[in-house]
Amino acid sequence: MAVISVIGTGYVGLVTGTCLSDMGNQVTCIDIVEEKIEKLNNGILPIYEPGLEEMVERNVAAGRLHFTTSYAEGLKNAEFIFIAVNTPPSSVAGGADMRFVESAARMIAEELDHYAIIINKSTVPVGSGDIVSRIVRNNLKRPDVTFSVVSNPEFLREGDAIKDFQNPDRVVLGSSERDAAEKVARLYLPLRATIMITDIYTAEMIKYASNAFLATKISFINEIAQICERLGADVKEVANGMGYDRRIGRDFLDAGLGYGGSCFPKDVRALAHMADEAGLHPQMLHAVMEINHDQRRLVVNKLTDILGSLRGCVIGILGLAFKPNTDDMREAPSLDIIRWVTAQGATVRAYDPVARETAVEAMKLHSISLDNVTFCETAYDVAEGSDALVLVTHWNEFKSLNMQRIRESMRRPILIDGRNMYEPSEMTNCGFIYRGMGRGSGPAPTILPPGDTTSTLPSEPALSLTEGD
Repeated sequence: MAVISVIGTGYVGLVTGTCLSDMGNQVTCIDIVEEKIEKLNNGILPIYEPGLEEMVERNVAAGRLHFTTSYAEGLKNAEFIFIAVNTPPSSVAGGADMRFVESAARMIAEELDHYAIIINKSTVPVGSGDIVSRIVRNNLKRPDVTFSVVSNPEFLREGDAIKDFQNPDRVVLGSSERDAAEKVARLYLPLRATIMITDIYTAEMIKYASNAFLATKISFINEIAQICERLGADVKEVANGMGYDRRIGRDFLDAGLGYGGSCFPKDVRALAHMADEAGLHPQMLHAVMEINHDQRRLVVNKLTDILGSLRGCVIGILGLAFKPNTDDMREAPSLDIIRWVTAQGATVRAYDPVARETAVEAMKLHSISLDNVTFCETAYDVAEGSDALVLVTHWNEFKSLNMQRIRESMRRPILIDGRNMYEPSEMTNCGFIYRGMGRGSGPAPTILPPGDTTSTLPSEPALSLTEGD
């Protein structure tokens, strides 16, 4: 059993600390936000992550997991100190904001009175291990104390974070001190995962390169989807055909509204920023970001293709979080879509199974007027009287909706499937004017007057995107 401290109780810190305690270690999580620690000590989690609440409760009850705002208490006898704080973008250019990491390093130095291994779990730019090492060394209260620094990037997906921690594809460790990296490796041996030990710069780069590659796959298939729409092909079948090739693989080839959340957007920007700072021209990374942004605007184009003006229309939004099984609204496509449709005079009815509170805060942060948004209790409430529905987040519960009931309650039966959850033929047979993302084309769209749900509808109306949309 190891004595471990984890600094930060966000997605990475709380999941890492809880899972390490579940492996039998003694773990103390530290956070300077008193309200978060108070809630955690009362069993209230600051995030939604399937299975995490039960795991926290179990390990707190077993005496293996503790929460505190005190570095002195949290670092006492700690053999391993994980830094798992947020590293948001620092500027328009996209460099990572290292303030929280640097603050954590200074606080560690002030309280450290014994040898410990400091582990960078946060996503940090290449060279950050040196920065942490320098800050700790320059601020130690006891010059006789020694320490080591190891990079251990995380690869946790929100909504699947516990599974990803317990069944990792690989564990990456980087350090200038091989012995320190091997000691950290022993923590992960019970997982029976592949463990890669390398130098610290390479470990830091593996994280950025991995996320940038996955983001590139998403933007690639979304660009293919646009081509499919123009040429009459079905991008889902295209992706399936590509995925059978073991060199390509099927994962991350789902056309939709692009990537969001706390990792891909900021990590791609940060990697591009690092390349710019190094005097390089990361043109592919910039293209990935541009495609991702443009993909969200396609939803509004699809709405205006069918409805004409959006002024006075009621647009239903199914799903607000950036992905299922989380309440995270960071870089969520729903925010852009709501901003754009309300700017054109529409009002919005929205529903998400868990993200209502975080959505309200995110809209305030992004200066989206809540006067034009009504939050509903169910998907059926969203559909009532709507001129169009937009599926934004592919929650499982949306798969089992009574679509006949949905259509009959709408003012106009228009469905924009931003995640290709539904089959086009089934939706058109149900009476919808259906638009997926890259699902082919058909006759020109029909603009329906409000209340007209009886007209003979084209089976698959075509899009009419203008150059530059």
